Amino acid sequence: MSLVETNWLEKNLNNVKIIDCSWHMPQTRRNGFEEYKKQHIPNSIFFDLDENSKKDTKLPHMLVQEEDWNNIVSKMGINNTDKIVIYDNSDVISSCRLWFNLIYFGHNAKLVHVLNGGFQKWLLEKKRVTDQVSATDNSNYKSLEKKELVKDKIMIDKNLDVQDFKLIDARSKDRFYGKIPEPREGLRSGSIKNSFCIPFNTCLNEDRTFKKKSELEKIFKECLEDLNEKNIVFSCGSGVTACVLALAYSLINDKYLPCIYDGSWAEYGII
Repeated sequence: MSLVETNWLEKNLNNVKIIDCSWHMPQTRRNGFEEYKKQHIPNSIFFDLDENSKKDTKLPHMLVQEEDWNNIVSKMGINNTDKIVIYDNSDVISSCRLWFNLIYFGHNAKLVHVLNGGFQKWLLEKKRVTDQVSATDNSNYKSLEKKELVKDKIMIDKNLDVQDFKLIDARSKDRFYGKIPEPREGLRSGSIKNSFCIPFNTCLNEDRTFKKKSELEKIFKECLEDLNEKNIVFSCGSGVTACVLALAYSLINDKYLPCIYDGSWAEYGII
């Protein structure tokens, strides 16, 4: 199961590695790390989504090289056999992206979990928080990339004809159908030919917990005839909310490993 509940985490604070992956859209003028320094779940360490993404590209949130990932995760003191719980104060979207990153770089998917409802739910339940930053000792993390879990633009274009996989877009339907401008400059409106749309927030309840399996099945049946299908690829604006859909689908199909178009519309929609 990709999710853990707040009550479970409260009882297991010392038994898992906890990562705060809070990230906010630039227009919010919020800073995840500054918020982390003020209050966070005890024993949690911070992961900066922007800082730990590929630097030599104009595309946002692209995966780093394997060696760079080893250095990032080793500095966080994480070992290959650690059970990890990720949360955020960002409507669970950035924690799902880190969930994907860890699985892509070879961490056992059964050991990587997202906190259902995130930090907002933790606070609403008045569970313990701290401003103390946990000290970490460097580890010697060794990645094993699963390159089959990422598609690039060449693969997406090829799929327009052969249709080896189904592509599902996590953006809003207004963006998908080109009814409103894209929030990022330099991008046309619209979507990739033959793709489907499931806005990521349709998979979440108002408290940002994931909907029940039966509800998720109804949502995905709008696009998929077979909910055991493995050849599913998710995209979005910049590769973040695509991972919310990937996690939601894994709650239905526990044999599914997340696969995303990393460049997403930030790449495909360039004018």
